[in-house]
Amino acid sequence: MNHNSALPRRRALQLFGVGGLTAVATACAGPGSGGGSDAAEQGSGPATDGPIEGDVSFAHWRAEDQAVFADLIDAFTAEHGEVSIAQEISPSNDYQTTALQRIRGGNIGDLFVAFRGAQFVDMVSAGLYADLTDTDVLDKYTPDLITAGEQDGVQYGLPYQFVFNQPITNQDLLESVGVTEPPTDWDGWLAMCEAVLSAGKVPMAWPGGEIGNAGHLFNAMVMNNAPSDDMCTKIETGEYACTDDWFLTTLRQYEELRPYFQNNPTGTAVEPAEQMFAQGEAALLATGSFHMTAVRELGAEFPIGMMAPITVAADEARYEGVSNATFILGVNTASENQAAAYAFLNFLSDPENAGTYANATAQHVTVSDVEYDDDDLAATSEWLEKNTLLAPRFQFTDLDIRNAAEQACIDVVGGATPEQAAERAQGVIDQRIES
Repeated sequence: MNHNSALPRRRALQLFGVGGLTAVATACAGPGSGGGSDAAEQGSGPATDGPIEGDVSFAHWRAEDQAVFADLIDAFTAEHGEVSIAQEISPSNDYQTTALQRIRGGNIGDLFVAFRGAQFVDMVSAGLYADLTDTDVLDKYTPDLITAGEQDGVQYGLPYQFVFNQPITNQDLLESVGVTEPPTDWDGWLAMCEAVLSAGKVPMAWPGGEIGNAGHLFNAMVMNNAPSDDMCTKIETGEYACTDDWFLTTLRQYEELRPYFQNNPTGTAVEPAEQMFAQGEAALLATGSFHMTAVRELGAEFPIGMMAPITVAADEARYEGVSNATFILGVNTASENQAAAYAFLNFLSDPENAGTYANATAQHVTVSDVEYDDDDLAATSEWLEKNTLLAPRFQFTDLDIRNAAEQACIDVVGGATPEQAAERAQGVIDQRIES
């Protein structure tokens, strides 16, 4: 796989507030703010040779994973009776804005996670991550899948989840219209959409009314059009612009897709789009693998696959699709209980335990030799070997700039000309760059 993990930044992400994180499971002592451990300095490895005992705080944002983590914690503490682990969970938006200060302050997070991109970079810069480069735990991971947890040649964190930010597919519906393989170029993509439309179905259910979910399609639309893999970083620094030819080409392709979305796509939230797909009314749900569980819960019974639009000629395509490595696990340099935190990290990294997590959450993981019992994970695990680009939208560190660029695509689907949408977006971006 060829992942672009470099994330040059124009400025640090501004963090606001220090709102509380909700403690779940048992109460726990904080990791300590005094940096009293042997590995409290940036760049040093975690103290792995201490006793596995005491209270460990595990800070993350995935409330939907609370139950499976609780089971894994029970299994771990059954082996290590002198340790207790509490999950400290907050909503993802709160975690993005408050976790750095809370973890640095020593209130939570002997073991903690970060989102790929700006939050990970900020947490590394703040000295929160102990250096895992020379630890044995790295041997349990597929090297190509954990580059998002590396910076300047140092492995600070271990991305645990590996998701695909690209459309998921109703394989039965596509086969019924003669589509058995993903299209290899833009003409083929439009031909596929036309075949589905001619059969009386919606080619692509797209939640254009929610910019956060609408933006997943943006990843795939720019992955082969852009002149470099760090296209979003360069939009943010001003080196690239939404009025550049490659971005206008992308907007014109969104314009070509107008007939192939559902009615009122720019007013559609993610739940109705999921429902449309689950009921067999749409061939594709243009979000990502992370919505497979949701559509199963809505009653989808057909085989699910994945594909990404190839917006260029087949021989010009650099990437087959889009992936994202996130939920970057790390040991807190300020923790006074690093040995136990590292031991639990090592436990989560065992293939059997990582498989328990993956199959319970219907998410691929970066741990090697995991067996996927979940039918959807098994059916799509071939994508772990494909040439995918790490989702470019997470290169943005300024959400206003990201929203402006992605809103241009929504505006075009809503009826604006590509030129109008590009000019409007670039005006916002220019103001942000100059401020």
